[in-house]
Amino acid sequence: MPRGYAEGPAAEAAEARLDALERGETDAPHLDERAAVYGCTEDEPERHFLGWAAEVDPDELFASGRAWGISIVRTTAEREVR
Repeated sequence: MPRGYAEGPAAEAAEARLDALERGETDAPHLDERAAVYGCTEDEPERHFLGWAAEVDPDELFASGRAWGISIVRTTAEREVR
C-alpha cells in the first residue's frame, strides 16, 4: 500500500513504526517526537536548526526578520539535529 510522499527524520521514524506494525510487532517502541524549527539567518544563510518549537517562536523569528524560510519538522529527540 502506498504511503504517500514524506521525507526527513520524522518520516523515517513513522515508516519504521509502520513496518514494525505490518510485521505484527504490536509492542514496537514508539519514539517520542518533538517539533524542531529550521530556517535561514543572516549569519548562516543555509537552512539549519534554530531551536525546538517549544523553546523558540517561529512566527516571531520571521516577523522580526531574524530568520526566513522557516519550517517545522517533527523529529525524535534521540536523533541528532542537523
